[in-house]
Amino acid sequence: MSEPIDTYALHPLKARWTHIALPSTNIDASIAWYEKFTPLKLLERREDPDGYGAWLGHDDQADTPFILVLVSFFRDQDKGRQPIMAPFAHIGIELTSRAEVERTAERGKADGCLAWPPTDMPPPIGYICALTDPDGNMVEFSYDQGVYAKAKEIWG
Repeated sequence: MSEPIDTYALHPLKARWTHIALPSTNIDASIAWYEKFTPLKLLERREDPDGYGAWLGHDDQADTPFILVLVSFFRDQDKGRQPIMAPFAHIGIELTSRAEVERTAERGKADGCLAWPPTDMPPPIGYICALTDPDGNMVEFSYDQGVYAKAKEIWG
């Protein structure tokens, strides 16, 4: 039996957390929503016999990518929305200011997807709001959450 041949020439140097995957009923609407409300950019969109797929991530993380994978299976199209990250489970994105949290909430409210208004929470949660994506998944936007400070303190 011959050894399998790798498809790609580039691999991580050590095990890495690379992605989270969510179902999507309308892949184009979901891509547009994530590009509008988050800093994520479309890396790749594809179609195969099972459905559509899309990878979104930070375009400045080529060396250590973390990707949001959206998958729209043809077999699930008639099932409607299938929120996975709800009611509390969520994707978290830390923003650079309280004002950015407020602007995100205002845009979400205007688009009818504001789930949690801007709220000061006790440490380490910070100042947060949340929106729901087109499939009902919760996306939290925070400021002063402490993730960066704790990672720097412990790791570096």
